[in-house]
Amino acid sequence: MSVELAAHYLKKGMLVAIPTETVYGLACNAFDEQAIRNVFQAKKRPYSDPLIVHCKDLESVRGIVSEIPPEALELAEKFWPGPLTLLLPKKKALSDLLTSGSPLIAIRIPAHPLTLELLKLLDFPLAAPSANPFGYISPTTAQHVADQLKDQVAYILDGGPCLIGIESTIIGFKRNRPEILRQGAIPEEQILGCSSKTIDYQAPGSLKSHYSPRKNLLLGDLPTLIKKYQGQKVAILSFSKTYDQPSFTLSKKGSLEEAAHYLFAALRLLDNLEVDLIIAEEVPNTGLGKAINERLHKAACHKGL
Repeated sequence: MSVELAAHYLKKGMLVAIPTETVYGLACNAFDEQAIRNVFQAKKRPYSDPLIVHCKDLESVRGIVSEIPPEALELAEKFWPGPLTLLLPKKKALSDLLTSGSPLIAIRIPAHPLTLELLKLLDFPLAAPSANPFGYISPTTAQHVADQLKDQVAYILDGGPCLIGIESTIIGFKRNRPEILRQGAIPEEQILGCSSKTIDYQAPGSLKSHYSPRKNLLLGDLPTLIKKYQGQKVAILSFSKTYDQPSFTLSKKGSLEEAAHYLFAALRLLDNLEVDLIIAEEVPNTGLGKAINERLHKAACHKGL
C-alpha cells in the first residue's frame, strides 16, 4: 500500500483504484481528457453518465467551479469531508466529458484518510466513479476491484473495507434551494430545507437499472417469495431475520448503518453462489433506509420476474 506510488501513476495519466468512505473509486487526473476516456472505457460506462470529481479541500473546489452558492457552501461546511456530492457550475478548464455536456459538475471532498493524503500529493483533482464494470454492484473492498478491473488499473490503493458502503448523496440547486438528485450515505432528514424533487440533470448512478448482480434479483415480501419459489435454488437477502437456506442478513440488530455497510458485499456474495435467483426485502424506509431501498430497486428493476 503506497500513496506515493498511486500518485506516481496518476501523474503519468494512468488509472488508480482509490478507497473512499463510500465505495472504491476508479480515479484519474480530472484535467487529463485521455485519462477520462480511459475511465469510461475501462468501466464500459456510457458517456451520457457523468463522473464525480474528488478534491482535497474547499480551496481546490473553488479552483474548478465558477460559483459556490451560499446554500451549497453551508452544506459543504457541514458535511465535507464526507459522503456529500454537490452539483455546481464548472469552469471551462474542465472537460465536458466529465459532465456529459452539462455546465454543472458533481464534486465532493472524500473523508477517507488515505485518499485525502493522496490528493494532497497531487496538483489536480481526481475524477473517480465507482471502480466496477458499469451497472454492476459497487466495490467496497480492494479485492472487489481486483476481481473485476485488475487488468484495467495501474494500481489499487488498499484502504480496507469502506466504512459506509453506499455512495454519496447528490444535491443540486434550483432557485437557490437544495434538491436531492440521488439518495445516499447522508439521509435527507439531515439535509435541512431539502425537497425530494429532482432537476433536469442525469446524476451519476441515477439510471433506472444499476448496482445489479448477474443473477435475477426479486424484491418483495420474503415469506411470500420463499413459499413461491420453494424447491428452486434461491438465496435470500434479509434485513434482520436469519434463514437456514443460503442467505445473508444485513443486520441482526436491525441497524440501517450496518445494513448499508454490508449491502454491496452481500449482493456480491449471493451473486457468486450456485443459485438461480436472489430474493430480497426492503429495509425500513427511513434515514439510510431510503438509500438502501433505492439501490435494491435498481438492482432488481431490469429483471423480468
